Amino acid sequence: LLSASIASDGQWRFPVADSVPDKFVKCITAFEDQRFFLHSGVDPVAMTRAMKQNFNARSVVSGGSTLTMQVIRLSRKQNRNIWQKLTEMWLATRLEFTYSKKEILGLYASNAPFGSNVVGLNAASWRYYGRKAENLSWGEMATLAVLPNSPSLVHPGKNSKRLIKKRNDLLDKLARLNIIDQATSNLSKSEPIPGNPLPLPQNAPHLLSRFKEERKSLNISSTSLKTTIDYDLQLKLNDLLKRYNNRYKANDINNIAALVLDVKSGTVKSYIGNCYQPQNAAFESYVDMIKAPRSPGSTLKPLLYASMLSDGMLLPHTLVADVPTQIAGYTPQNYDLGYDGAISADKALSRSLNIPAVKMLQQYKYERFYDKLKKLNFTKLNQPADHYGLSLILGGSEVTMWDLARSYMGMAKTLNHFNQFQGKYNPHDYDAPVYAKDIRRKFDKEETELNSVIDHGSIWATFNAMEEVMRPGDEGLWEQFSSSQRVAWKTGTSFGFRDAWAIGLTPDYVVCVWVGNADGEGRPGLMGIEVAAPVLFDIFRQLPSSKWFQTPKTKLKKIMVCKQSGYKVGEFCTDKITELVPFSGEKTSICPYHKLVHLDATGTLRVTDNCESTSLMQHKKWFILPPSMEYYYKIKNSDYNVLPPFKPGCDIVGGNSVMDMIYPKNNAVV
Repeated sequence: LLSASIASDGQWRFPVADSVPDKFVKCITAFEDQRFFLHSGVDPVAMTRAMKQNFNARSVVSGGSTLTMQVIRLSRKQNRNIWQKLTEMWLATRLEFTYSKKEILGLYASNAPFGSNVVGLNAASWRYYGRKAENLSWGEMATLAVLPNSPSLVHPGKNSKRLIKKRNDLLDKLARLNIIDQATSNLSKSEPIPGNPLPLPQNAPHLLSRFKEERKSLNISSTSLKTTIDYDLQLKLNDLLKRYNNRYKANDINNIAALVLDVKSGTVKSYIGNCYQPQNAAFESYVDMIKAPRSPGSTLKPLLYASMLSDGMLLPHTLVADVPTQIAGYTPQNYDLGYDGAISADKALSRSLNIPAVKMLQQYKYERFYDKLKKLNFTKLNQPADHYGLSLILGGSEVTMWDLARSYMGMAKTLNHFNQFQGKYNPHDYDAPVYAKDIRRKFDKEETELNSVIDHGSIWATFNAMEEVMRPGDEGLWEQFSSSQRVAWKTGTSFGFRDAWAIGLTPDYVVCVWVGNADGEGRPGLMGIEVAAPVLFDIFRQLPSSKWFQTPKTKLKKIMVCKQSGYKVGEFCTDKITELVPFSGEKTSICPYHKLVHLDATGTLRVTDNCESTSLMQHKKWFILPPSMEYYYKIKNSDYNVLPPFKPGCDIVGGNSVMDMIYPKNNAVV
């Protein structure tokens, strides 16, 4: 049992069970209806005996009702009198013709009163003994079997002697009937009777609440749910998150949530919507942070990177500008407030640099990325694209952990399905994860499509870039240990330090972690790398290791790339390498930074044909960044060769570089 909640009428009850434990069948029939399997709803022998007992006692001391008749009484809830008794006898006979003995026992066990506000055997087993009925001893089962006859017996500190006597009498009867031996009977009598009712387990309270909200949309009529949750993993992660939660409370960070998805089955393996702390309402641990809209921080950056690769606007190592930037009043900054001048797109992603991400989105267009996120089923983008603008890539929107994990699971499923569907795409890869066991999606290979939101090759390249993100603490040395597993992952921190994220994946699992305060209060140090990433890798240590994704070779192409710029090789590129890129990489631009430079005979000064004979010139291929990029790039790249000055007296009109305008750019409104 993961979780349970009280019914709307204030009763603890479970739905009708599929089966009734054999111990209970033997106990209840011995106590209430010894000829249950012989009669057809009414037992003439029991009725005759009851009439004699009542006549001799001059009062009603025995009803003679069979279990079948008691089921009828429980369903009708009428006052007890002779006419109701006759009605029960008639309806019990009809019930016996409609249902099997096993089904009638199930109805009784699920609806009989067991004291206080407890209805049904399973609810009683958990409330009084803290475990399911199948695991009860003979003494415990005998105790429960006598309760429906006198449910008021169970009151802690009251009527205990009467309850013990009834239980012991039943145990003696079981021994006389050779159902148990005398030794078992004697030992069972020494067992204590229940005390205060126990609280029911709350190992997945937020999933229970979600199920209650979504039950109708899932077309599940039952009020119980068999989940896809891995019970042992859920308990382990509950304990793990509690330890981190207790540690983070010292910094007034009160909430933490985690979601684990099984990529291959598309199911939920662990669902912890919040570290449950019902004793302290101020922490708002009842809020399901897996469903709550929050700022995603930088967690959408890999999706932009993958989208640009897929749409032929980028190669993995293409240089992106990292310089002071202001766009229509929007001034993004890197976390360290520094600039690299130019950095390859994959490194910008692994280092989570903000300015290159904004530059990339500016090139890709935020409207286009907004549409891509919609196709990936992000459900909380409730405003038009213009509302978010370029801030969309830095946490300017709201997402849920559910949607975020689903998008990354979809990408992982797409890559896993590469061989299964012969390079085609499964249109269901981005479907919502399943947490109900009864819901199983079957995919027909004929459903496959030729195109997807993001292609195989681009996903593969994105996961490789995400694998390079520097891991926290001791995990930073992961490559030195053969036992470590490869994980593609990303952190995120929202503006004002309100949300800390970490999401990671392997071919088998997607893990998403959120840390923060449910009320949105920011805290110093509330950063993805500091508080969410350690939890992420602790969770991965609880999961089986898996091999890395297979390379989708038929969806990749070898092309010549400029080693310095990461663009497709141009006419003047000096250092060319072969790189495996998505097919769409063929559409990308050639290197814009390598140019042919004219030098004097010494090779130390630049010249033009206005001041130097072409016969005396040297012509050299040169890697030239725009001034704004060059200024910062050369600080961090000592091997960068700055262009030599022009030769004195040389007419440089038309030969010098034009000043690079950082702001405003073309068509900007000032």
